[in-house]
This record gives sequence, structure tokens and C-alpha cells, in this order.
Amino acid sequence: MADTAPTARPRSPLADAAPRLAAVTRSSKGALRLAELPFLAQVNVRLDAKSPAADAVGPALGLPLPLEPDTVVHAGEVTAVWLGPDEWLVVGRPGTERDLERRIRTAAGDEPAAVTDVSAQRTTLLVGGPRARDLLAHGCALDLHPRAFGPGRCAQTTLARTQVVLVARDETRAGFWVLVRSSFAGYLVDWLLDAAVEHV
Repeated sequence: MADTAPTARPRSPLADAAPRLAAVTRSSKGALRLAELPFLAQVNVRLDAKSPAADAVGPALGLPLPLEPDTVVHAGEVTAVWLGPDEWLVVGRPGTERDLERRIRTAAGDEPAAVTDVSAQRTTLLVGGPRARDLLAHGCALDLHPRAFGPGRCAQTTLARTQVVLVARDETRAGFWVLVRSSFAGYLVDWLLDAAVEHV
């Protein structure tokens, strides 16, 4: 017998915050851009960076896995974020998590590797605009000056006492991704909106 139960549409952790984020973006007149990027595919990869698996995974994704600490590599719609000497987060457009996971597993073959879909664990906030660095610096201890944290850099850090993965996008004007656990996303948005008042 066919399953005729209606399928619920997924709801992002910050769906209710979208109007408030858009309002700050409008009121800042371009100084800030705040938005959720919901449902990005996120696949955690752990393997030996010097193994044949690491050599094979890069070409399978169309980009090299970054080997320098706290760096990011972009190619097309795929981003690889360095999390540790043997750990990366591969980010892609929504709905591609199974394809990414399959490509990574196939490339790794029989080599030791752990590949885990963590897409539901976090959501992503876009913080952009000329005042983006000022806003983030209000609650982050990192030096966010472009010389220290320019395009292609990332860090696991705290923002407003919340654990996040912070990614500087590939162009300075593209801003930052803030990857935050879904359970803390509402709190972080409230903090960002409150802090944004001082920067618009």
C-alpha cells in the first residue's frame, strides 16, 4: 500500500527571523547585509591528509582539500573548510549532501575515512556589507582585519559566547558565513540584531 501521508516541508531554524534580518539589511542602507542561508549541504570528512584518500577526494570534489590551517578552498558551488589536520567540512548547495557524501566515499575507496552528513546540525548566517567586520568584532576575539582574516580564511571560534565556524568568503565584499548549531541560532540572531543597532 502506498504511503499517502503528506510530507512536511522542511523548516529552517531561523525561518521566523527572516523579516527581522531583512529589516536590518534595509535600514542599514547597504552597510550590513544579514540573511540565513538555510539547508546548505554540510559533510564532515576525517582522513589522513597524507593518504591516497586525501589525494583522491580533492579531484572528486573539483577542488583540493585545504592543508594550511584555518583556510578555505572554493570551486563552483563547493567549499572545503579546514577544521583540523585530518578534518574538513565540505559545504555545497542545498540538497547535495548525499551526492557529496557518495563522491567522497567513492574517492576514498578502502582507505580509512569517516564521512558524515552533518547538514542538520548547523545553519548558516550570511553577514556582509562594509560594516560586517565591525559587527562581528563586537562579539568575537579574533583579529578580523583583512590582513589577518581575509578571503579564504576560516576559524572555529566563539561569537557572542556561541561556538561557530567563521568563514571569510572569497571576496572581501562577499562578507562572512557564520555556521552555528541550530539550537543556538535564535540566540545568535537576537545578539546580531541587537549589536547591529550600533553599526547602522
